[in-house]
Amino acid sequence: MALSRRSLLAGAAVLATSAKARAAADVDVVVIGAGAAGLAAAAAVRRGGHSVVVLEARGRIGGRAFTDTSLGAGRSFDAGGQYVHWAERNPWREIARAAKVRTSDDATSPWPVLVKDGVRASEAERRQRRAGFGRVSSLLDHPAAPDRSVAAAVSGEDEAARAAATGLTRLTLGEEPDRVSCADYDQLWSGDDIWVDGYGALVAGHYADLPVRLATPATAIDWRGPGVAVETPRGTLRAAYAIPTVPVGVLAAGSLRFIPDLPAATAEAVAGLRMGAYTKIGLALDPARLRDQDLRDAVILTSGTPGLTTYLEMQPFGKPLAVFHCGGDGARALCEAGEGEAVAAVTDHLASVFGAGIRPAVTAGRLAAWWTDPYAHGSYSIARPGHLAAREALRVPVADRIFLAGEALAGGGAMTVGGATLDGERAAGEVLKRFGS
Repeated sequence: MALSRRSLLAGAAVLATSAKARAAADVDVVVIGAGAAGLAAAAAVRRGGHSVVVLEARGRIGGRAFTDTSLGAGRSFDAGGQYVHWAERNPWREIARAAKVRTSDDATSPWPVLVKDGVRASEAERRQRRAGFGRVSSLLDHPAAPDRSVAAAVSGEDEAARAAATGLTRLTLGEEPDRVSCADYDQLWSGDDIWVDGYGALVAGHYADLPVRLATPATAIDWRGPGVAVETPRGTLRAAYAIPTVPVGVLAAGSLRFIPDLPAATAEAVAGLRMGAYTKIGLALDPARLRDQDLRDAVILTSGTPGLTTYLEMQPFGKPLAVFHCGGDGARALCEAGEGEAVAAVTDHLASVFGAGIRPAVTAGRLAAWWTDPYAHGSYSIARPGHLAAREALRVPVADRIFLAGEALAGGGAMTVGGATLDGERAAGEVLKRFGS
């Protein structure tokens, strides 16, 4: 296609504006957030031959990929992401292999114990639950139009299917089924999952040499001029382009201001997403006090308002640990109650599975409270019913100088470290095009 004079002039104007912005900049690109997306974006910008600085509010890198070592030697657990999902297309599979980290395929794990309100379920109840999951899976594999919530999709099914839908969304998405879009769930990529011992540590180690300013939260992005000016408590950093990779929960909370405000379409896309509350609580166990018994994993169902669905992961990678996974409103309540109450609650759950004799084996506990974390406001992004297009809409650049990125924009890779990584690289690629790289 021949280029018109108008398109040539428009291109020249963009290049002139970009050159002016670079002349006044402290750095070519500023990346906001040192999670997987931000780190991947910064690495790609640097490979493209341009200067980059990453601003990170926390005192560490990795974001929601974080290996918690606070329970002591030999008891580390991933407080955030722990699986290399859809490994066939996930860059972290090869990175993990090259780093020789310990991994496992848990597809052959035995069926977990099922406990309902403190009582072990019968085999008939277990079969009923599995049948319920089968029906829910079939419904979600072929969602009806128009888009609706998972709860609406199973409303005509029996109690087993409705309970299965609740368990599915709480333990995979961290959210209640009435707030989850069927269409968004359907678009998520599937494939082999690889369990990583220390995924957060792997992410941090892989990107350890990037220029990151820790404990430097970005508070505002001013895009009134030719470039961007990013405000922090330590001063203002000017750049030609910005790649904000903060979670959508942070955007929704207004913790990072935009001057002027984000365009209406971008703001609407942010509002079309919400943050789930996938939560983990790790318990350190004293091996000497563990009885010689079958300490297999368990699913624990607790009635009430809010109800709680918990997956108990026993001795991951052979470590003296119990890690509880939960999501939805019950998980939110645990986060809001605080670490002491959360640890006490899951210790009770542990005893409901293995008996009171296991209580003395618990020596310490740690709550990974992403829901109340001011730098996350939740675990990962969930599309509200009817808002499938929100993820793609967030990819539209703002004034051709602000390029949002992160797991929330990763389409089928949403909610994962791999998806965040790929989307960070996508945003960096868009910026490099503007440089002519």
